Amino acid sequence: MLSPEAHAQRIYRTQPGSRFPIGATVVPGGVNFCAFCRRATRVELLLYASEESAEPFQVIALLGDANRTFFFWHVFVEDLPLRTCYTWRAYGPLGVPQMNDEAASRKELIDPQARGVSDRFYDRQHAADAHAAGHASLRGIVTEPLGRPDDDVEVRTLDDAIIYELHVGGFTRHPSSGVRHPGTFAGLIEKIPYLKALGVTHVELLPVMAFDEQDIPASAAARGLCNYWGYSTHSFYSPHPRYCVEPARAPQEFRAFVDALHEAGIRVLLDVVFNHTSEAGDNGPVIHFKVFANEVFYQIDANDARHYRDYTGCGNTLNCNHPLVSAFILRCLEYWVRELDVDGFRFDLASVFVRGENGELLRTPPLPWAMEASPVLARVPLIAEAWDAGGLYHVGSFPGMAWAEWNGRYRDVIRRFVRGDPGIVGEVCTCIAGSADLYQSDGRLPANSINFVTCHDGFTLNDLVSYEAKHNEANGEDNRDGSNDNLSWNCGAEGTTDDPAISGLRLRQARNFMAILLLSQGVPMLLAGDEILRSQRGNNNAFCQDNALSWIDWQLSDNAGAMLRFVREMIALRKRHSSLRRRRFLTGRPANGQTQPDIAWHGERLDAPAWHDPGARLVAFTLAGQAAGELMLHIVFNMHDDARDVALPVLDERSWRRVVDTSAEPPMDIVPDGETAAIECDACRVGGRSVVVLELR
Repeated sequence: MLSPEAHAQRIYRTQPGSRFPIGATVVPGGVNFCAFCRRATRVELLLYASEESAEPFQVIALLGDANRTFFFWHVFVEDLPLRTCYTWRAYGPLGVPQMNDEAASRKELIDPQARGVSDRFYDRQHAADAHAAGHASLRGIVTEPLGRPDDDVEVRTLDDAIIYELHVGGFTRHPSSGVRHPGTFAGLIEKIPYLKALGVTHVELLPVMAFDEQDIPASAAARGLCNYWGYSTHSFYSPHPRYCVEPARAPQEFRAFVDALHEAGIRVLLDVVFNHTSEAGDNGPVIHFKVFANEVFYQIDANDARHYRDYTGCGNTLNCNHPLVSAFILRCLEYWVRELDVDGFRFDLASVFVRGENGELLRTPPLPWAMEASPVLARVPLIAEAWDAGGLYHVGSFPGMAWAEWNGRYRDVIRRFVRGDPGIVGEVCTCIAGSADLYQSDGRLPANSINFVTCHDGFTLNDLVSYEAKHNEANGEDNRDGSNDNLSWNCGAEGTTDDPAISGLRLRQARNFMAILLLSQGVPMLLAGDEILRSQRGNNNAFCQDNALSWIDWQLSDNAGAMLRFVREMIALRKRHSSLRRRRFLTGRPANGQTQPDIAWHGERLDAPAWHDPGARLVAFTLAGQAAGELMLHIVFNMHDDARDVALPVLDERSWRRVVDTSAEPPMDIVPDGETAAIECDACRVGGRSVVVLELR
């Protein structure tokens, strides 16, 4: 391979190239480049010797007759080495809202299909400034082809899944992580033994497609903060360069990471952002689509073509149901499945997919159905965050057949119940039984409900039981950002406390939340760090906090270690009992040859659930075993302040044994395999604000 210096001295010969495939494609003899630009009258390809090159070593002018087919511009560069960086520049009536055509033609554009990305010279303000010149842009990198076989994709489901939502950078960036390459895919590989011991089956990664770390409010930028979460994608085909040891090998590093997780029996889900891009609104930067196909890729205000419709809160909205945009999204997702072997996707603000070109609600939106019709995407889980910032809310009604949904109603009901709201026992029962009221009528299943209590957006579990108000002052927006409706309870004091009674109650409440989540039908999702009581000191919107506030601290306190053990054992209990992971909704009748009903609901007395009692805070239920030899469970959630005596079913000569009691001190809060004495009477004492699980032996 030539050195960057020798590389820069060469002038590479070109051929007209082909419009197939779009992007930069390494083939024998060179690299084929192709970009879609509908309005351009001429186009240039700028080549840089390496990521460190401030100036291009060759600028290739593409001519309409030879290098244009329809709206595609293409050129073949002979013998061009790997790791060459490149940008595009377009000329003509480009129609960029915030700048004239001459200013727009000075902007260097990143290839939307780039497999690798360099942001070494990128400056967001420069990209937005109509008067700025120079080469301060994002750049694509010519990367080595993966050479993966184009085999059929195996069917992957969320049956039996336990999802763990984590941030690739924050998981290992803390000095205590002890990994060789903190904050990268390689660093996370070193933590796979931890994930395996925890027992999770899937990791759901916050955005890993290359995003704009500079896309933050000015007040946050003034504090030296950056876009940490990653919901500002600019390059949908490329892994984020900061998560790679060598950005020029981004596809290889990401695939090695996926392969390592698969070898450990853990699947990979990606949180993806196809509702908007990092180009933002009228005054946002010019990165790619604003020049290549502004009126195609974005929803434009019908009354003023200079303005963008914004249903995302981020300045622009992708025109998802335009045929070209839908095709871009589909091919991109298929690439991540086929070549990078990811196992499914969670879609940020997915209700945008239900909007037409003018923002209208479509009865049969093409994009969600096209995903399910794709021979690749139909074989992997698709999870919708079924709302958007423009007011659409589709929890329980997202279009399509097999789409799963983040169940925001589950989160809210369980938060209210555990903090002590009375009179919602009926809603709680519906949620823990799999939310049949949302999903059963149109043929969907419990696995369509992604149950969660916490996620990246909002309080951590520790903060949910320690704060009643958000404390986001560190974000630089005078605590105006983030949700004010947290449905939290601080157990008697706001924030840190030395009161042992309050601290003890908080630990119990944290165990209650985790136990209820893992005892519910549907698919549980845990937030990384909740199992070790990670706190953000009351910040419920840490999107810009790439620091110790957001990172995982691997130095565990005694309480954190005890919580970690509790979560591990709760996950193991869920795996032991298939009755907690039913494929079909509960009926209250015997099933699979059983003599007992699949579920029986109770209150303090047998067969007397307090569904309509306005003061009730207790629910109990009995689950029949599903697999051969599986033990029956009796489960009690008591959110009253005081202890209650709860009646137990009497069955044959067998006895109930307490395996979980969140009111007990560790390690007796969960006892594996029922290593406790039998309960000799027909009732058991359930402590105030606690969860009890009994096994029938």
